[in-house]
Amino acid sequence: MTARIASRTGAGARSKPRRPRRPVRQRRRSATVGHRRGHAVAGAAAVAFAAGPPGDPRGRGSRRLRGAGRRGPAFGRGSGRRAVSGGPGQAPAPALAPSRLGAALRRALWWVVLTFTGGVRRQGQLPHRGCVVVANHSSHADTAALLAALGARHRPAIGAAADYWFASPWRRRVCRVLAAGFPVRRTGGGMDDLMSMADGLRAGRAVVLFPEGTRGADGAVGAFHRGALVLAERSGVPVVPVGITGTDRLLPKHGRLRPSLVRVRIGEPLLPSATPEDARAAVAALHARTGTEPPRDSPVRRRVAAVAASRWGLPLAVAWACAEALSWPLMPELLLGIVCVALPRAAPRLSLAALAGSLAGGLLALQLANTGHQLPAPLTTDRMRVEVRHQLAAESASAVRHQPWNGIPFKVYAAEAGRADVPAGDWLAESARARGARTLTVGAAFGTLGLLLHRFRRFYGAYVALLVAGFAAGLSLIVAGWS
Repeated sequence: MTARIASRTGAGARSKPRRPRRPVRQRRRSATVGHRRGHAVAGAAAVAFAAGPPGDPRGRGSRRLRGAGRRGPAFGRGSGRRAVSGGPGQAPAPALAPSRLGAALRRALWWVVLTFTGGVRRQGQLPHRGCVVVANHSSHADTAALLAALGARHRPAIGAAADYWFASPWRRRVCRVLAAGFPVRRTGGGMDDLMSMADGLRAGRAVVLFPEGTRGADGAVGAFHRGALVLAERSGVPVVPVGITGTDRLLPKHGRLRPSLVRVRIGEPLLPSATPEDARAAVAALHARTGTEPPRDSPVRRRVAAVAASRWGLPLAVAWACAEALSWPLMPELLLGIVCVALPRAAPRLSLAALAGSLAGGLLALQLANTGHQLPAPLTTDRMRVEVRHQLAAESASAVRHQPWNGIPFKVYAAEAGRADVPAGDWLAESARARGARTLTVGAAFGTLGLLLHRFRRFYGAYVALLVAGFAAGLSLIVAGWS
């Protein structure tokens, strides 16, 4: 029997008892749980405060958890047998070298993005030296808000979950390039990953951590882990609390993107003896104060926005544009300049309504002129009418393509086209092409301006006064030029 065993296992080999393997279903369930954990926490959050639960004086987590980090399977998309970059027990790849230019480009990128989604406003300043920033976490947009609000001089770095954001090459590139992320393991070795940023902190960098470890669903600030405090204490830098509001409306958890003003309030550095509860209380106070503080706004803008958003907004745009095509001397673009800046999200539908009204009014003006009816045309001249007659004689309905650029009112073209017996169908098609390009472009431009000036909306009344004055001056110059 001994010889038989030796021939099977090799001469002189000793048979070791094999470690029992888990059933296949249990192994698959473990990998699936790891995959779900990777998706449950945002990259900028989840900072593995593998430093342990709140109040853990060692800041290292439990021995059982650390052991699991060395021996357990990697949490990733694949099975437990396949290790992922940055998985537990495996040191993540080193972070990119800090660059002030890169930080400035990231700040510009996210400032532009947030400007087009409602604006971002910051209050307070970080200390001149390096610091650990702790903030509340309710949305994936929190990372963008902090990168846009914090100065590039601090070259902010965001702690990101290694088992999700560094599990594949494309995620790793996105996290590092767009968010200046560095990997932090969540099941063993997390404190070592945090401590890898100590030299950067001493050199003046800001390390951003979300001590809740996950996004909150109801806007409340959850319990804080102590990893950020341990990192700051060992690096000799302060902990700075930051409150963020508006990101839960901008990009809700499991929701869609929608416009919202984001506000970031930077508090005073905490005392070196601060506990996780102290840090949480400071962040919660900043978050509550920022959320209850109404943003400065103009009463005029609020009233105009209320009208534009009401059931009267679209009929007003249609009626104004239709009247301008018949006799009204004020162009619909003036209306768009007023309402689209007050309520940027309404710019597309208001522009389409103005275009529809302009086409309807132009068609009606053509039919009235064709039957011999002549409507009043204030602020027009005989020279305008003569020029339009020459263009219609040479180009027929396509002559209207000159209207958006020569300053001659649309009503002059519509009336003269009716007197020249231009076919209504041809006129409508050419007018839609010419007027559509101008009206929709102007509406989009004013809507974009409203987004860019969102933070200055308290000056909306002054903007309207300047717009009306500029329009009056331009109209006077056009009439004088065609006299």
